[in-house]
Amino acid sequence: AAPAGAVAFGVKHTEGVSVDVLFRGRAEPEPVAVAGARWPLDEGTVLRFSMSRASAEVNDNKVTVSFYADGGKPINQAGVFLTGVGISLDVDADQDGVVEKNNPHKASWAWGPQGHGAILLVSCDKEFP
Repeated sequence: AAPAGAVAFGVKHTEGVSVDVLFRGRAEPEPVAVAGARWPLDEGTVLRFSMSRASAEVNDNKVTVSFYADGGKPINQAGVFLTGVGISLDVDADQDGVVEKNNPHKASWAWGPQGHGAILLVSCDKEFP
């Protein structure tokens, strides 16, 4: 997706985003931590970004990639806005009609009238092959 004539790129991101650059042939990614750092734009290079916490509002995080020509002349920029969504599986573990985050029976299950825990059924088949 780089513009014609681009030979290098740089990345800026907001505090809530982690960014790594993965190069073909290298086992370990290089974290994007230094402002103003640039990397060669080689085939097989992958920019990986993630968020470790939920956003406070929609589109509150951003990653901007700047593309450069020979000699360091800026060509163009591309950006993406991110929204981190928190997902948690909380259940009515003691079956009293109240979903509690820290119920002690959340990690176990017992059968019977005095039982506790949740049953989670997941459909992993292909509905439409």
